[in-house]
Formats: sequence, C-alpha cells, structure tokens
Amino acid sequence: MNLLNMEIDGKVIIRAAALLGAGIAMGFGAIGPGIGEGFVGGKACEGIARQPELQGPIIRTMLIADAIAESTGIYALVVALLLIFVVT
Repeated sequence: MNLLNMEIDGKVIIRAAALLGAGIAMGFGAIGPGIGEGFVGGKACEGIARQPELQGPIIRTMLIADAIAESTGIYALVVALLLIFVVT
C-alpha cells in the first residue's frame, strides 16, 4: 500500500487528534502530581528531622496530601482513556 496516495478522511483526523490529545493530557497531567508529591514528601522529611516524636501524625498528613495531589493525575488518566476509547 502506498502511503502517499492514501485518502485521509475526517474520521482519521479526529482519531489522530484524540490520540494526540490523550498523550498530551497524560503528559501534562502527570507533571503536577509528581512535583506536588515530591514537595510534600520533602517537607515531611524535614518535619520528621526537626521533631522525630511527631513522625506518626506527619506521615498520616503526608499520605492524605499525596492522595489529594494524585487525584489530578487520575483525572488526567480518565480524560486520556475517554479520548482513546470513546472518541470515534
């Protein structure tokens, strides 16, 4: 099959745009949670180093903050999956 003579219709362009959008959504959607979780983990380590007796509450608070930060990454995943499997 000669790729230069293929006709490109609207469905192919929409599918390509949906797949490109899914990749961009996951790429940008993973940056924020990665930075946020790293920042929270670093600050938790600093807090435990300053007051080791508060290790339990600091770790609990860190895990809750990480779960909240990760929710934006999960939303980006949902958007990417919708773009891949729902957009025709």
